[in-house]
Amino acid sequence: MASVDYKAKGIVFDIQRFSLHDGPGIRTIVFLKGCPLSCLWCSNPESQKPKPEIMRQYEQCIHCGKCVGVCPSKAMSAETPGVIDRTKCIGCGECASICPTGALVLKGEAMTVEQIIHEVAKDSVTYRKSNGGVTLSGGEPLAQWKFATELLKGFKSQGWHTAIESNGLGSDEALESVFPHVDTVLLDIKAIDAQKHLKYTGVLPDRIHKNAVRIAQLAKVTVRVPTIPGFNASDEEFTRIAKFAKTLNNVDEIHILPYHLFGTKKYEMLDIEYPMGYEIKPLNPEDVEGFRKIVQNHGFRCVIGG
Repeated sequence: MASVDYKAKGIVFDIQRFSLHDGPGIRTIVFLKGCPLSCLWCSNPESQKPKPEIMRQYEQCIHCGKCVGVCPSKAMSAETPGVIDRTKCIGCGECASICPTGALVLKGEAMTVEQIIHEVAKDSVTYRKSNGGVTLSGGEPLAQWKFATELLKGFKSQGWHTAIESNGLGSDEALESVFPHVDTVLLDIKAIDAQKHLKYTGVLPDRIHKNAVRIAQLAKVTVRVPTIPGFNASDEEFTRIAKFAKTLNNVDEIHILPYHLFGTKKYEMLDIEYPMGYEIKPLNPEDVEGFRKIVQNHGFRCVIGG
């Protein structure tokens, strides 16, 4: 069994328990910070930057001013307590630790492999009873691939099933380090059209598609398609995605993830404008059903919602 560096550290922004949609069985999800993509519809904007950030819930702020007194970078002022100057904030979390109402929340903290295993082990009985395990998500776990490797080795040393949610963008070294320790990969294939991919995610898809071929040689893959109106929610693009998936090894299931607005509140909490805008509406069920038929006609099992 591979040795594990239990003291390796990474930036984690959440640990979520009792998930049913991020791999087989009941799972615990460990969310790592940092992502090389900037998808316009991202429902976890707090995951994109690699450093810790403060999220602010305006309606809970009572303007007590306690945050002003403890902020070492003077990102808060007495005139506007609770309002964050993002150009000065260093994400130290001092304000969140003293906030009496929980209006300020730190997203992202350094944790060791040992700390995470200790926390995740609280759910180990659930894994055994449900054939579940632990899933790495983000952000993009490959953005912290050395840490992700040690985490996955640590999980495997406990006998837990491992899964990873990935957009597939990473170096050859990252792929060869991470995926031999993964049982199930939930791999986003967002589009085949290069210019659309660049416009909506900030990167060209060439490297992702190249990596998908290698990832599918290293582990079992479920392809997932975030399905976004105006981007890839068309018969043409779904046909292209399904044809691409047919070229990959170890893929027999495609998940359709319909567009939603559940994460928009988080943009307000980070003082960011929602880049998709609010004029884009979720898909009609009949449209999603049409995409399901395309997937099934190419020989894949299809799940809506993932």
